[in-house]
Amino acid sequence: VQLVESGGASVQAGGSLRLSCQISGLKYNFYCLGWFRQVEGKEREGVATIDSDGHASYGDSLYGRFTISHDNATNTLYLQIVPLKPDDSAVYHCAADEFQICHPAEAVLEFDAWGLGTQVTVSS
Repeated sequence: VQLVESGGASVQAGGSLRLSCQISGLKYNFYCLGWFRQVEGKEREGVATIDSDGHASYGDSLYGRFTISHDNATNTLYLQIVPLKPDDSAVYHCAADEFQICHPAEAVLEFDAWGLGTQVTVSS
């Protein structure tokens, strides 16, 4: 499975971003997709997951500002963040796995494949 993220940017607090992840190589119709983020020197944080039935989970402190979605036609995974806060600054990675536990959001940290990430920087 290959994943390529895009959409990261430098933005001001209160703004919004939509991150994209192009996915290729999934072989089965039973899969989990997700996003995690990492700040240098800190542990990775599970942001959100979505399963092949469209059920989503979010990190405990992130519910309400993040929306994960998957376009099956183009096999593109999205993460909408609004409003952005300075604490959201991180490298965001998308991840995928098949026949894997998909919930809660922290499950994304165990997925087999992930992309190189896209940088999000939020200024106050």
